[in-house]
Amino acid sequence: MEKKNTAVVTVVGNDTIGIIARVSAVLAHHEANIQDISQTVLSGMFNMIMIVDISLSRFGELKDALDVLAGELGLQIRIQRSEIFDAMHRI
Repeated sequence: MEKKNTAVVTVVGNDTIGIIARVSAVLAHHEANIQDISQTVLSGMFNMIMIVDISLSRFGELKDALDVLAGELGLQIRIQRSEIFDAMHRI
């Protein structure tokens, strides 16, 4: 996987119906392809991390759309380019 064309999307908040569908729809609309996904619900708290291919996406527009969705759903949604995510979490 080429890091410059991938991003990490994290979603955290109260669990509700349709979170994965709504986030996936925004990603698809912006031509970002989900490569890997993990999600869990603990005591009503939803947590998801996705690795997405953003080679066909306009990163800024995708980020803005995810910010709007976060506001609509009352969630924290963050997208970071993989190389930045890796640098921030390097020990």
